[in-house]
Amino acid sequence: MKKSLFISPLSVVAIFCFAWQALSQTTDPTKLVRPRTVARANTQQPQTKVPPPPAAQEPLPILTDAKPITDAKPVNEAKPVLSPVSPGSTAPAESRTVTVGPLTPVLIQTRISEAKRLFKTRPQPTALSVTAPSSWLVNIAALDQQTSHIHVVPIAKQTFLTKGSQTTITSSLGEPLTVSVLRANGVNTAVTIFNQNGKSLTPLVIEFPIEKGGTFKELAYYTSAHPALLSTDLVRSGQSYVRNMLDLAAKRLRERGVFISNDLVDIAERLCIVEHVDHDRFKNENRLALYEEIYSLYALNEIDTYRYSVSFAGAGGMVQMIPWAYNLERQRYPGVGLIPDFVTGMRNHSNALQAMLLYMRDTWTDLSANDEVRTALNSKTATMPELMAAGYNSNAAKLPGYLGRGGDNWRNLIPRETQMYLQIYKSFEALVPIKNRPAATAQTD
Repeated sequence: MKKSLFISPLSVVAIFCFAWQALSQTTDPTKLVRPRTVARANTQQPQTKVPPPPAAQEPLPILTDAKPITDAKPVNEAKPVLSPVSPGSTAPAESRTVTVGPLTPVLIQTRISEAKRLFKTRPQPTALSVTAPSSWLVNIAALDQQTSHIHVVPIAKQTFLTKGSQTTITSSLGEPLTVSVLRANGVNTAVTIFNQNGKSLTPLVIEFPIEKGGTFKELAYYTSAHPALLSTDLVRSGQSYVRNMLDLAAKRLRERGVFISNDLVDIAERLCIVEHVDHDRFKNENRLALYEEIYSLYALNEIDTYRYSVSFAGAGGMVQMIPWAYNLERQRYPGVGLIPDFVTGMRNHSNALQAMLLYMRDTWTDLSANDEVRTALNSKTATMPELMAAGYNSNAAKLPGYLGRGGDNWRNLIPRETQMYLQIYKSFEALVPIKNRPAATAQTD
């Protein structure tokens, strides 16, 4: 007899629980990793520690005084140098004084050329009829040495030519700048420029519209001797320029058959400075500084130095010769080939210096042939340099009469302006030593 298979409900429950427990143990993820596999991996590769997850960072503060990105400096521009702060100082870095090194003559010329290019890339007026010259604008290119930026500052011509005037103007770079006129002297007007924080900017060059009879003629570009530009090297550069240009002029005359003695060239070298000394400033200011300022102008402007300088008597340019004297030398020395037009001839330094040397040569030829002059020279009553200086400044033909009537007091008879001129000449000779050229003759030179 077959026995029937009977499973009680309690047994079914027990079997189900046992199966569920076995399945749970088999699917535990920690039980799926085989120890042998892990051990093999450790023998072949170094273990690397997994860094812990980064801690939660605090939110960055919001900068309320951050500068706009447009204020960022170009990569190639000079950076300001902060002056050292004494130990223990609590002054913020922003309040330290910025020290800027002196500009070398080469760097100055580079920045001046850059400023001129900046001017000349803009539209230029041509043959413009002017009804109100005072409304013209003079543009000043000013260098911020700390940022190396060049600002263009427009100023009314009338204001620019008014001594003591002061005005605040927004520059081409959007910065308010205060311009003060120290001395009004045409293209050579001296100004100072400061920003609102009192920082000084260096005037590099001005763009000055020249008009005559109410009609626009040309734009002049000129650099004044600003204190920030001055240096011993710049003065030396100006001295070399004057000397080299005179030597070149004497050489060109010699090549054309006209010999100029080195004594006269030495005197002419001094006259190129004496001619441009302001008499009032000579009486009231440091005289050596005045001479160095003139030399600096020669270094800064070179062939354009005193290009636009015209005296009340009509004397022009570097050598301050009057039209009558210039035309006389052109007639006497047609083979030299002096430029026919007086204004053009005075603006050309080489041509002007040749005319100056020719005039001095003729003046000395006439004076040295006069008995009164020879007597004064032999008795030491007068010297060749002071007679030549007095003759260049005034009418040389009157000098023999002054010597004959005045004797040792002849200097009191010459015009007052010429008396001051001689004082300046003697002062310059005493303060600025110039190496005289070696004595030479027409045959050996």
